[in-house]
Amino acid sequence: MKALLPKSEIERLTALSQYKILDTDPEPIFDDLTRLASQICNTPIALITLVDEHRQWFKSKVGLLVEQMPREISFCTHTILQSDLLIVQNALGDPRFAKNPLVTNFPHIRFYMGVPLIAKEEFPLGTLCVFDYIPRELNWQQIEALKLLSHQVVSQLEFRRHLIEHTSGEIALQTSLKDLADIKFALDQSSIVAITDYKGTIIYVNDKFCSISKYSREELLGQNHRIINSGHHPGEFFKDMWTAISRGQVWKGEIKNRAKDGTYYWVDTTIVPLLNNDGKPYQYVSIRSDITQKKQLEEQFLRTQRLESIGTLAGGIAHDLNNVLSPIVMAVQLLQTKLDDQQSQEWLDILETNARRGADLVRQVLQFARGIEGEHTLLQVKHLIDEIKHIVLETFPKSIRLYTNVPQELWTVTGDATQLHQVLMNLVVNARDAMLTGGTLSITCKNIIIDEIYAKTHPEARVGSYIGITVSDTGTGIPAEIAERIFEPFFTTKEVGKGTGLGLSTVIGIVKSHNGFVSLTSEVGSGTHFRVYLPAVETNETYLPKDMELPKGQGELILVVDDEAAIRQITKTTLETYDYKVITGSDGMEAIALYATHRDSVSVAIVDMMMPHMDGAKTIRTLQKINPTLKIIAVSGYADSGILAEVEKSGGVAAFLLKPFTAKELVTILFKVRTSPI
Repeated sequence: MKALLPKSEIERLTALSQYKILDTDPEPIFDDLTRLASQICNTPIALITLVDEHRQWFKSKVGLLVEQMPREISFCTHTILQSDLLIVQNALGDPRFAKNPLVTNFPHIRFYMGVPLIAKEEFPLGTLCVFDYIPRELNWQQIEALKLLSHQVVSQLEFRRHLIEHTSGEIALQTSLKDLADIKFALDQSSIVAITDYKGTIIYVNDKFCSISKYSREELLGQNHRIINSGHHPGEFFKDMWTAISRGQVWKGEIKNRAKDGTYYWVDTTIVPLLNNDGKPYQYVSIRSDITQKKQLEEQFLRTQRLESIGTLAGGIAHDLNNVLSPIVMAVQLLQTKLDDQQSQEWLDILETNARRGADLVRQVLQFARGIEGEHTLLQVKHLIDEIKHIVLETFPKSIRLYTNVPQELWTVTGDATQLHQVLMNLVVNARDAMLTGGTLSITCKNIIIDEIYAKTHPEARVGSYIGITVSDTGTGIPAEIAERIFEPFFTTKEVGKGTGLGLSTVIGIVKSHNGFVSLTSEVGSGTHFRVYLPAVETNETYLPKDMELPKGQGELILVVDDEAAIRQITKTTLETYDYKVITGSDGMEAIALYATHRDSVSVAIVDMMMPHMDGAKTIRTLQKINPTLKIIAVSGYADSGILAEVEKSGGVAAFLLKPFTAKELVTILFKVRTSPI
């Protein structure tokens, strides 16, 4: 569907022409913003577009070869009709775009999000937009980030126009500082401005420069600009910059600086050389904007993406390891009941201990991957802290003092007590290891309300009620470069053999699986504060899980479906030991054939979710079509959100069992399912 023309279209086109930007060469500052939009939104295509009378021209592009396209098929002509962004989650389902040739033909666009670029005259010049070939949704952080990037695009357009209007091109910049008085005044109102001589000595700074650098004007004037050098950038970075500006070229880039108090800040920088009559620079005007928050969000997004990628890999490995461990764990328990001599029992104890250690390690990997879910009940965090307090007092060095502060009116949380106990244990052990010569370990809790302002500064935070748990130490502290990687799995600063590198990645995995988040602040030489935020339930009731005795069957027939032969065999042997009858299938097709033959006899089906040819979800749906009342237990070595969603979608699944499971867990779940009403 062709878009209508905007109101005041003639005035809009006139405003666009005043920017003198159509058909100009690519510029790094715009290309950087486009690449950043593509990375943040994780889309193959990102564009900065300008909508001309008959065409849409691309000032910058990622993932697209053409320079322009006809206006009548442009998505962005719809975006400039509104003041806010336009999101098209699936173009095939949107009547405005379903028949668009960009949708029906190559490149087969499905997803689009664009933010209008509103000029200072309030006219939309074009858009900053992203495309994808598949339908999708973006989270609110990605949407807000794209809006912020669009503001940067507009700022760069305005700055570019400002230079052209006040300099009549770069040639007019060769006169003197007096010729730039109007520009300096305008920039002082919104930008961080400094002027240096040709050697880099500071001869002018505005108030905003002093404010962000924490230096007074008197401390800066006469100093070399290296006074704010952070040491972050390699020497080649500044060598290239000086090469460009000494040749009279305008330089643009992002720089990390260090303030007087030692804090760091990022600035988007444009350096304009002022040329004398011989065409050589005699002064440099540096115009900056503070992008510290943008860089922090960018780093958080990249860190989150990196953790999610590693989590996907770790989850796949954990699935395979659980398939290996499952028959070992169940077989050991069966052998312990059949072998009576002391030496055999000792060997079996060693085997069981190490198998459980392996299972625990895999469980930590799964927890990091954010896919494992334990049994969640209402519980009081203060009870967990009491347990941790007892362990610390009994086992930690006496040189470490313990301080706790837990209010009586603390809200409850919904969670797995074992997993949350592990979170606290990992944090206090880390605190202990950071205080080799002694110090103070503090554990404090409080009720917290997170508002929209705070939620926008942390990608994982959501508005609502939380329990805040802070574990602090007065130890060595964590350097910034290590803090950036500290939650990654297998990353450790401890000596070989003294740490797996999974402690903190497990912490963040468990907390995220409880819909919470973790923050970290640390100062080298002073100590570290880990803060865990868990969604709260405003009640003081605590429910404890009840243990059940291990019951036997009464000859019921159980269908076991798994592509791993060892798991099929040990599951069959275990269930037969507890008086069940068992038939087994190696894949979905065999399971369906077996069930069709024994339909009237099968009491419960135990189905692995991850099988070749026909996976567990499809197998379950087919079995339910044959008999909607069949009771089914789903099993998997990797309980990620996708697997759990498939289980939830199946509807008729009575229970979910995570590998590796013990004989007790298997028989207990089977009894609950078998005896539950339909």
